Amino acid sequence: MDENQNIQQSVVSESIVEIKQDNKKAQVIVFSALVVLLAVLSSFFPPKSFPVNTIVHIENGTNLQAVSLELERLNVIRSPFIFRIAVILMEAEKNIIAGDYLLEKKLGVLTIAKRLTTGESKLEDKKLTIPEGWGVIEIGNYLEQNLVGFDKNLFYELAKTKEGYLFPDTYFFHPSSKPDAVIEKMETNFEEKILAIPGIKSNSRNIEDIIIMASILEGEAKTTESRKIVAGILWKRISIDMPLQVDATFKYINGKNTYELSLDDLQIDSPYNTYKYRGLPPTPINNPGLDSILAAMNPTKTNYLYFLSSKDGKMYYATNFEGHQVNRDRYLR
Repeated sequence: MDENQNIQQSVVSESIVEIKQDNKKAQVIVFSALVVLLAVLSSFFPPKSFPVNTIVHIENGTNLQAVSLELERLNVIRSPFIFRIAVILMEAEKNIIAGDYLLEKKLGVLTIAKRLTTGESKLEDKKLTIPEGWGVIEIGNYLEQNLVGFDKNLFYELAKTKEGYLFPDTYFFHPSSKPDAVIEKMETNFEEKILAIPGIKSNSRNIEDIIIMASILEGEAKTTESRKIVAGILWKRISIDMPLQVDATFKYINGKNTYELSLDDLQIDSPYNTYKYRGLPPTPINNPGLDSILAAMNPTKTNYLYFLSSKDGKMYYATNFEGHQVNRDRYLR
């Protein structure tokens, strides 16, 4: 009896061991399956380092294998295999469409596959408005914020000799536009607008001087009437060999406006310092609009020789320095 009991206990113990071993194997299998499942599922989500707000270029004739590896290299997808499976299940293995694709936000592998097989680039032209009076630095900063991968430093380098001739207007730019293309488009617009102005070629003043004066007017006056009056004053100062003494050029020199200038600023040795050097500055100080250009061409003749703008934007004029001083004491101090 005791021997039978021992045999039975031994059999039970062995069974328990086998069950435990089987359970462990099952647990390992389930755990492994879960790991594989999670890995597969995670492959459908974008990588942490997904290149948001960049453009991916797919060369013409690139096959599915090469595209999948390139997307992995760029951190657009986690798994080339999952990407290829997604494309194959869409029955679009041979339908990868070449071109530029904007990755405006993090996108999963299924969305990427759909985009590249339907040609959905998200690269519609962007409507951007360049205000009158902006310089190349302001324009470059604005374009960097609104175009994909725009190199503002290259724009500054290429555009610094174009100041005054990049016409302020509303443009439609491709999101991946490069600095040279933007500059060419703005220059072409300038030439078209200028040539359309009646009398521009027959004006007694050359176009270069008109544009320089117009850029000053952008910084000194805000309305058509005041721009024409100020133009008359400044052309008169030039004719009598009086320094222009305008504050607008200091924004170009050191970024300061009228209310930030010090006596030391007025002594800066720069050809753009119209307190030290007579005549017009060497180049425009910003990119003027059509209204300022027309004002520079058609100034209003008055007896005034002085002007100032108060902090509320109103213009005050005087025929002599004494009257100008009264205006300064009354409206600026």
